[in-house]
Parts: sequence; structure tokens; C-alpha cells
Amino acid sequence: MTNYVIRRLLVAIPSLLGISLILFTVLALAPGDPFSELATNPNIPPEVRANLRESFGLDDPILVRYLRWLAAMAQGDWGFSFASRVDVDTLILQRVPTTLFVIGSSQVLALAIALPVGIYAATRPYSVFDQIANTLAFVGFSLPTFFTGLLFILIFSIKLDWLPFVYRADIPETGWRWYWEHARQAFMPVLVLGLFQAASYTRYVRAAVLDVVRLDYVTTARAKGLPERTVTLRHVARNALIPVVTLVALQMPAVFGGAIVTEQIFRVPGIGSLLINAMLANDTPVVMAVTFVFACLVVFFNLLADVLYGWLDPRISFR
Repeated sequence: MTNYVIRRLLVAIPSLLGISLILFTVLALAPGDPFSELATNPNIPPEVRANLRESFGLDDPILVRYLRWLAAMAQGDWGFSFASRVDVDTLILQRVPTTLFVIGSSQVLALAIALPVGIYAATRPYSVFDQIANTLAFVGFSLPTFFTGLLFILIFSIKLDWLPFVYRADIPETGWRWYWEHARQAFMPVLVLGLFQAASYTRYVRAAVLDVVRLDYVTTARAKGLPERTVTLRHVARNALIPVVTLVALQMPAVFGGAIVTEQIFRVPGIGSLLINAMLANDTPVVMAVTFVFACLVVFFNLLADVLYGWLDPRISFR
């Protein structure tokens, strides 16, 4: 498996290079730049603006700027934020843990709901439980995250006054109180993302289990007298999870996109809010770095899905 992972990482390098080139070109051709506000400021002489643009190489050809950016990235230099006046890698490292915590917790919650509900509904098709689960799933992924987020704020924060609706990274608490306050303020954003993804995953899990439960080896396992629980968990669910793993891996870009909206609603100091603020400020180095991090995460999750295939289905060999 180690050789397989190394080969996949080597294959991912050209993909990431192509993605970075496209992103850099699009951002370079987009209207506006970090010094656009200086052009409207009469107190700044034109020669100062020209010197700043020359020092940062903004007037160089796009290919030259891209190669300079790529060489700096290879050396660990992610650029300098024009808006925050700090290094880009410092900004991202400050925000990534919060985003990964919210997204990771929401995915755990989504799978914890979708797997048992989808499997149980598929083993009892068209029952009352199956119809209720399908109805709730349709309602769940029909409601956008910004609507459910505002609804949760209205109920849990304004009406009941149970939870804070603004996420704070600098909680003035210590010990267990610190963990409790973080759990309280993360409850709503995690629940919004988790329920939205759980609704979609439940439908896919149900469909995958229905395809597997009719196969001959499942009938043979039942004919041998194996308990229904063993048949469902060892012979049905494990094989049905292969397309679900693919779905989860391919859904990661959409999850990060939904996290950007959710972070704006709850003021979560994550990488999504950093991206929005950088786009509003024309902070191109931050936008480029954040989008490239998203691309790396997508490649990583697809690689993780390929590795999980072999664990779920022993017939798959890594060559």
C-alpha cells in the first residue's frame, strides 16, 4: 500500500500544478488589485504607487508572476497579506484548525445519522420508518444552510437564549469551562452542516444497501443460518459503503463551500471567513493560498477514499 500511496501522490503533483496555474491566471485577470484603493487616494503620489507595484511584481507578465509564486511556495513562503499585514501562512494556520474542527465534527455527525438510518430504512423498504426517513431527508437537503442557520439562531439564541450565535476564538475561560464554552458555540454550526449532509448521505446509503441486499451472496448467507444482524453488518453494509465513501470524498468541495456560508452566519473565525474577507479586500495572495489549500484537501480526501476501498473490499488490490 505504501508504494500505491507514493504513486498517487506523484500523480497528484501535476494535478495540483494545473489547478494552481488556473487559479493564479483567473485571479490575475480579475478586475482590481490590492493597491486599487491607492489609485483613488490623492494623498499618495503616483510614483509611490508605481514603486509599490514594482516591488511586488504586479506589473510583470502572468507567467513570470506564477513561476515566482510557485518557487516561493516550494520554499514555504506563501506570500504576504496586503490587508492584514502578516504572512499568509500565519493567517491560514490560525484559521485552519477551527474550520477542520467544525467540518470534521459535522461529517462525523452526518455519518453517525446517515449510516444507521439509511441501513435500517433499506432493510425495511416502504415501511413507516422508511417513509419518515425519506421525507426528512428530502426536507433536509432542500433547505439551504443559510436558512437553517438563521432558524437555529432565532430558536436557540434569541427565543430560548441557550447558545451563543457568535463564535469566539478567544474565550476567557480555563479547564473544563473552556471546553464547555467551545462546545456550546460550535453546536449550531456543526448541527447545520451535519444535518444538511446527513440528509444527502441517508439517501445514498439507502440506495447502496438496496442494491447489495438483493445479491446472491446475501441470500446464501441467510440460507446458512447466519443472524440477520451479522448478514446486515458484515455482508451488506460493508460492501454497500464503497459508493458511499466515493460520495463523501467527492462531496468535500461542497462541504467546504457550505462551511464558508455557515462561517459567515455564525461568525466562525475559520478559513471560509478569511477567504470572504480577502476577496472583499482584493487580497490576492490570501485568496490564492486559501483556494490552493482547498484543492490540496480535495486531493487528500480522494486519496483517503481510495485507501478505504481496500479495507472495505478485500478483493481490491493496490498495485
